[in-house]
Amino acid sequence: MSQSRFLRPLATLCLCVLPVWLGGCSSLERLTSIGEKPKLSAIDNPVSQPGYKPVHMPMPQPQPAAYNPNSLWRNGSRAFFKDQRAHQVGDILTVTVNITERAKMSNATQRTRSGSENSTFSTWFARTPFGSKDGAPGQLASTDSSSAATGAGTVDRSEALITNVAAVVTQVLPNGNLVVEGKQEVRVNFEMRELVVAGIVRPEDIQSDNTIDSTKIAEARIAYGGRGQITDVQQPRYGQQVLDVILPF
Repeated sequence: MSQSRFLRPLATLCLCVLPVWLGGCSSLERLTSIGEKPKLSAIDNPVSQPGYKPVHMPMPQPQPAAYNPNSLWRNGSRAFFKDQRAHQVGDILTVTVNITERAKMSNATQRTRSGSENSTFSTWFARTPFGSKDGAPGQLASTDSSSAATGAGTVDRSEALITNVAAVVTQVLPNGNLVVEGKQEVRVNFEMRELVVAGIVRPEDIQSDNTIDSTKIAEARIAYGGRGQITDVQQPRYGQQVLDVILPF
């Protein structure tokens, strides 16, 4: 009894301290920025970020360079004097993000199963050692089982995102493809909107005006979100998030 009295307050204390511990520095930072606008992030080198890893993709065998003697035209160039499109590390190109998706699905499943078994033994097996019968047949085993399952699911999703963002070439792969990454932050009053675009593009897909459509980016990573007062109100409290994770029901 004494042990249970000790464990209950300890469990309650853990549930109270755990959300605060999980919030950690984030909560303290938010407390110090009450009444302040969200701060813009510093312009950083994507290659120097802690989570940055060079992209390694399957590459074809290198082909020897072919030159056209006595020719002023360079293969793959769209301008007579100079190709203005991004082609090396540090160059900038514009990514046209055009995402318009809509999906609608509806599934329903219903299953019912039942079973019953009944086994008896006759009075011949019920004789006593003295030869007398004990009457009616006895029941050896009887089982009944039934199960039912019903499932239904509906998905109705609609997304639209149309914007432009400038990206920087961070790496040139051996086959000439470009690894690009761009980030854009827009602050309106006390809300910060962030747009991140990253992926691999072919130089041939870059338009003559140095733009490329997001549908032509391989391994595309596009994130659009925000942080600030509105985002904080839309998120559940730390305690509720912790309980949603640890509670089994």
